[in-house]
Order: sequence, then structure tokens, then C-alpha cells
Amino acid sequence: MPTEKDGTAEALTAQLERMSNSVEQLSARIARLATLLDVNLQNDNELDRLLNMDGGIPGGHERRVSALPPAGPERRKSNQQEELRALLVLRYGVSRRYVERVGVQATRCILVNAQDQLELEGFKPGAAGVDLRRVFDGF
Repeated sequence: MPTEKDGTAEALTAQLERMSNSVEQLSARIARLATLLDVNLQNDNELDRLLNMDGGIPGGHERRVSALPPAGPERRKSNQQEELRALLVLRYGVSRRYVERVGVQATRCILVNAQDQLELEGFKPGAAGVDLRRVFDGF
């Protein structure tokens, strides 16, 4: 006879699975963009440069007035850099919310499992950012 506790455990398992899938997909897109743009996300200088980009939209101007280059390869690269930056910021926010929701250990497992999945797909350790196994060694 199933109990309420069984239902709660199943719901938690399903929630953790959804969270893990979201981080895997997010990390895969980050790794693909970083590879395409030849950005080493483990290099602090490159990461800082990427995260501190101004986005190419001058402050106070309408969105249609843009400092981006006209359509073409440079515009595409600029859009991809902005997408990469946005996805990194999004993943940091998601990770923080996951810690609040399910705790540090569960979030650690989710992030490390996402990295493991990327490596199974052929990406180098840390392709989507910091090599998490190095960060979490000793925990």
C-alpha cells in the first residue's frame, strides 16, 4: 500500500530529474557556443571579458538603434557572444535557486552529472565553464 511518504519521494525524484535535465541542456548549449566562439570558459580573463560585455546596445537609446555590425558574420558572432553571456548568467542564477530549493549536495550532484553528460558527448572537462570535479574535490 503506497504511503504519502512514497508519493513525496517520487515527486522529489521527478523534480530532481527535471532540474538535472534543465542544467544538462543549458550546459550543452553553453559548451557548444564556447567551442564555436573559441572561448575558454576556464580562463578567468576570457570569462570576465565575456560577462562584462555591454551587449552592444547603447544605454538610453531605442532597441532598434544598435551599435551591432550590420547583418553578416560579425553580427552573428556578436549575437552568439551575447547568448553565451546570457546563458552563463542564467545558469548561475539557476544554480543559486537550486541550492535554496534542494540544498548544496543535491545541486552539486546535478551540476557534476551535467558535466559528466557533456564529457560523454565528447566535450572536454570544463567545456561549459569551471571543471566542477576540481572545484568540489574534498567535499
